[in-house]
Amino acid sequence: MPWDSHRSGAAGFRDADLRGARFEQVQLDDASFEVVRLRGARFKAVDLSGVMMRGVELVDVEIDGEIGNLTINGVDVAPLIEAELDRRHPERAKMRPVDAAGFREAIDIVERLWEATVSRARRLPPERLHESVGGEWSFIETLRHLVFATDAWVRRAILGDPAPWDPLDLPWDEMPDTPGVPRDRDVRPSLDTVLELRRGRLATVREVIEGLTDDSLDARTEPVEGPGWPEPRAYPVRECLLTVLNEEWHHRVYAERDLDALEAAA
Repeated sequence: MPWDSHRSGAAGFRDADLRGARFEQVQLDDASFEVVRLRGARFKAVDLSGVMMRGVELVDVEIDGEIGNLTINGVDVAPLIEAELDRRHPERAKMRPVDAAGFREAIDIVERLWEATVSRARRLPPERLHESVGGEWSFIETLRHLVFATDAWVRRAILGDPAPWDPLDLPWDEMPDTPGVPRDRDVRPSLDTVLELRRGRLATVREVIEGLTDDSLDARTEPVEGPGWPEPRAYPVRECLLTVLNEEWHHRVYAERDLDALEAAA
């Protein structure tokens, strides 16, 4: 049953059964949870910054996301996680380049790793590449999102095109609908169709990176007016390209994980 909160306008629940409830676009900042069961709960695109947990039972939990300043039982585990991930995947550290030569090496690594992942995907029946694993994007949708990321951070932010989108671009799920920015979740393009689109985008990224100097990395882009993403303001070129590398790395890791599941099911 809801109970009155000390905060005006805030709702409270005590001895309530909310199993199976869905919370979407909900503000829970500064909320308090005490003697609450969250077994089997799923969190996606959730901001947990500043959360404090005491006396919790955290067993059989899987977390994927951006982790920093995470203290567990008095130990900041974020550096340990980062070091272990770099140990397991030596190329991962190359996705944090500090100079123009490092960015050129990074894009070489990205293209080489994705070539192997695509070859692996081709061994599956084409219809499986449209299949979601655990509610995440399908393989085709992942590639479409990477086209969007390139359009946003390279063609729009760096090159100044206010509307660089292709109809197959796929923004992240939580991005508000924006005039002129496509978001078609029902279309089912073939792998070759999406790869052809992606080849063109990667060629643009490579052209920008090949023209980099150490000084131009620290230059700022000109704000691009009009609806779209990112927001119309100046960005360091370095930040834009690091965002693209981050997207490329993490979504390939997710794709490999989901290919494991698809292959096992097959």
